[in-house]
Amino acid sequence: MKTKSIILALTTLAVGFLLGMLTSSQLRNQRLRPVRVFFAEERFKEGMYQAIQPTEEQKVKIDNILDKYSKLNSEAGTAFRKEFEVRMVQFRNEIDANLTPEQVIRLKGLDEQRRGMIKVRRDGRHRNNHDGIDEERRDSMKGF
Repeated sequence: MKTKSIILALTTLAVGFLLGMLTSSQLRNQRLRPVRVFFAEERFKEGMYQAIQPTEEQKVKIDNILDKYSKLNSEAGTAFRKEFEVRMVQFRNEIDANLTPEQVIRLKGLDEQRRGMIKVRRDGRHRNNHDGIDEERRDSMKGF
């Protein structure tokens, strides 16, 4: 009887933990979605046009401003990704010397998962991107 109670308690904790992780991930994704628009040049401009809805006269005046900042934001995003990859390589070089072979294998698996997730996101972005802004980003800009 005591074993059943323990198993039930552990199962409940595990399910709660998984639900918490999923919920947290979704909340972060929802909050960061509008920010991601600022890092791709065309999506930035399209998102701003959609949010501002400028007149033709305003478009002439703000095009140069949008071009300038869309390029700066894109460069910042690219630099961040490159720096992150460099830091991850440095991290792995430092930590691997302190790990067992099994732990190194687990970290390599984690690295492969991370790269796979990045590839899936890039592939999905290209597949969904028909007019310069994908459906997910278009939806996120409605309240912007």
